[in-house]
Formats: sequence, structure tokens, C-alpha cells
Amino acid sequence: MGTGGRMSAIKSIAGLVDAGLVADATGLEEVAERYAISLTTAVLSLIDPNDQNDPIARQYVPSAAELATTLDERADPIGDLTHSPVEGIVHRYPDRVLLKAVHVCPVYCRFCFRREMVGPQGLGTLTSAELDAAVGYIAEHAEIWEVILTGGDPLVLSPRRLRDLMERLASIDHVKVVRFHTRVPVVEPERIDAAMVEALKASGKTTYLAVHANHPRELTGAARDAFDRLIDGGVMLISQTVLLKGVNDNVETLAALMRGFVENRIRPYYLHHPDLAPGTSHFRVSIEEGQALVAALRGRISGLCQPTYVLDIPGGYGKADIRVASLNGTDGYFTVRDWQGGEHAYPPK
Repeated sequence: MGTGGRMSAIKSIAGLVDAGLVADATGLEEVAERYAISLTTAVLSLIDPNDQNDPIARQYVPSAAELATTLDERADPIGDLTHSPVEGIVHRYPDRVLLKAVHVCPVYCRFCFRREMVGPQGLGTLTSAELDAAVGYIAEHAEIWEVILTGGDPLVLSPRRLRDLMERLASIDHVKVVRFHTRVPVVEPERIDAAMVEALKASGKTTYLAVHANHPRELTGAARDAFDRLIDGGVMLISQTVLLKGVNDNVETLAALMRGFVENRIRPYYLHHPDLAPGTSHFRVSIEEGQALVAALRGRISGLCQPTYVLDIPGGYGKADIRVASLNGTDGYFTVRDWQGGEHAYPPK
């Protein structure tokens, strides 16, 4: 965007119109009533307002296409609620849990699989009593080896609150690894200061941070500096990327992104097939298209740069490696196998 003055974060349709990011606001107020909007200054600085197909804008600027839903879409597409024994905890796999302490984010991705839960109108932040119960659940279950803080974006919490939470986890001996899933190093890199880095660590625990980025342009100089502060401070970085139509659904973009991760000491981890969240069909590619892209990556770039292509099976059955998913029947549905051997049908898109 322009450089005439310091930009402010945008959280409304009116702000998008004023910034010239929306030419036609028809239907967008209805979108804003359903799903939160927020674009940080870092994101705004990357958008080319003259490019109607800008891959950064496509991730964050709402579209009337979000009002269209399909029969396969679900409010809880990966089945978090199915495996939530107490508020804020998702215990889907034996040795790890999700801890969702907060349901707000610095930005709101238009393809978000938790879009029905996050934002000002979402589930909010855990109360003190709810957080006590969540930490208590972790303490009571000795099989839990890893705690994954997600949400929402856990790094919207202040360093003080994060430090307090990490100290509580530090007192639980059977928890050995704490992982954060976040957009903050990319969309609000200035938050990654010395206090934040120190708050992410705890005695006796190994800290990982999964950086969510979907396009190589998101790996800016400021983001790279944030990565350096985290890594040099003792936090190990892995990546997560969503395969998105019109954003990164070509081998050149994916190759540049994965190389960018490796060049910044970030290990490529997951390439997510887009979930069946409401109003996101315009982002979805077919599994066959995704498999072809992953195969092309294998022959084109270093083995260091290869992510695992995964699908979260609807209904809470967990992730499946879909590099080897098989077609079943004549309707184009895939048969996807979960980690316990169960088989599930998944739509073509």
C-alpha cells in the first residue's frame, strides 16, 4: 500500500473501503457480522491494492464468496468439540493436548477452520477458573507429553500472562514439550521482543513454535528478524502452511515458501489441505491437485524443504497423510485412513 503516512490496523468494512482494498462492499457487512475482520499494519504493507488477485489480500480481505456454504462444510470441521473434556482442552491423541487459552487473533484469515469460534463474537478468553481446570486436567493425565497452545493466537497474550502459564506448565513433570501455533512473527513481528521470547520458555521444557505463513512475501525482513530473536533465544521453529487456491496453489510459490522457511532456520512441517469450514469453498483445491503439487516439490527442491501434506478428517478423527490417499467409487470421493485405522470418505473439494 502507499507510504504517505503510518497505517493503522483495519477491523471494519468501512476501513477497507477507505483504504481502497474493497471496490464493492455489497454483501460484506453481512460477512463482517458472521466472521471477524482484522488486518495489521504489517499485513497492509504487503498488499498491492492494484492487483485484484493479490495473494496477501486474498488471505485477509473479506469477500462476498464467504456467504456461500456447501453441504459438506461444518461449523467445527476438525471436530475439536468432540474431544474437549474441559473448556479450553482438546485431547484428540493420547500423548498431547491442545490448550486454547484465547480465541482472538491479531489477524483473521478468511479460510480459518475455527472461524465460528474466534474473534470478538467468538468463545473469548478462558476465565481464571476455566484455565485452572484446563491446567488441572493436564496435571492429572500423566500420558500428556506435549501441550500445544493454539486458539485463537496464543501470542496475543502479554509476556506476563504467557510467563505465568509457562510456569504452571513447568510444574507438571510429565509435560516435556510446549508448542505454540501462531501468526504473530509474520503479521505483528514487533511483538516478538526479548520479553516475549523469554516468556515462551520454562525450566525443564522444550519450546517449539509453529510459524503460520502461506506465501513467500510474508517472510519480510521484520519477520526474519523476529525468527532470529526466537531461535537465538532458544525456541525451535517449525512451519505450517495451508494450501489455498489463488494464494499458493502452484509449485513455484510453494517452492519459494519452503526454501524461505529453511533459509530462516524453520523446519517445514505441515502443508494443510484446506478444511471444510463454512464459506471457504473458494479457497479449496482438490486432493488430486494437492498431491500433484507435493509430487512436483519432491523433484524440484531439496529434501530439507519438503512438508508433510495432511488433512484433518472431519468429525475429530485426526490428521491423515494424504500423499497416498486413494479414490473410492465413481463420485470422486477419497477414502482417508485415520491414525487408528478407520476409513472415512472425503469430498473431492
